[in-house]
Amino acid sequence: MSRKTTLRRTLLGLTAGAALAVAVPLAASAHVTVNPNTATPGSYATVNFRVPTESETASTVKVEVTLPTDTPLSAVLVEPVPGWTATVEKGALPAPVEVDGNTITDAPLKIVWQADPGVGIGQDQFQMFSAVLGPVPDTGHILLPAEQTYSDGEVVDWAATPDQVAADDSLEPAPVLYITDTPPTGEHSHGTTAAGSTDHTADDMTAAASSSDDSSGVALGLSIAALVVAAVGAVFGALAFARRSKRA
Repeated sequence: MSRKTTLRRTLLGLTAGAALAVAVPLAASAHVTVNPNTATPGSYATVNFRVPTESETASTVKVEVTLPTDTPLSAVLVEPVPGWTATVEKGALPAPVEVDGNTITDAPLKIVWQADPGVGIGQDQFQMFSAVLGPVPDTGHILLPAEQTYSDGEVVDWAATPDQVAADDSLEPAPVLYITDTPPTGEHSHGTTAAGSTDHTADDMTAAASSSDDSSGVALGLSIAALVVAAVGAVFGALAFARRSKRA
């Protein structure tokens, strides 16, 4: 086998390896999540739904988040997003629920973000949708299933519970807000703390969520940059070796 053939295969292997190393962490995080993913009972939690587009041919044009009815939230506020119309749908609960001595029969049931014509979340893009939820119920965790609609009509239901995902990791996991439960290993709490700690105001929670998102973004960026630099260094090293071999 000639030196040129060996060098060519080495370069191809390095390139493929770098691409795979970058793609794996991105693919692992490419699902709808809620950040921060913890909240304190009785507080008003500011959360951000992070929605990435995984389709290579269509854009995300609609996002629906279903709110709990067994532990209803009496107040839901949404932050305006340019190019999107946000709606909080309210209605009757399946059964009356006692909350702090009051009987609740109606509550917010769903948050819907609809893209304006010509607007959407394109390939290799994501969008943050912010909302204030409260008062946070005193329970283990609440499931916040999300339905993602693409411009070509495809609908992805992010609705699997943590137990279902643990049994079958091919399922689409629902965003989960942990309250008195501890997030599973591999999931990190951001912003708010577990039950029993000091409550945070909405402004504090917004700042914490923003800091968390920035930190995770910086960490991912640094990881990718390091991989790229390493791959480039290996390529130049291989070229230098080839030149030295040719002179010899």
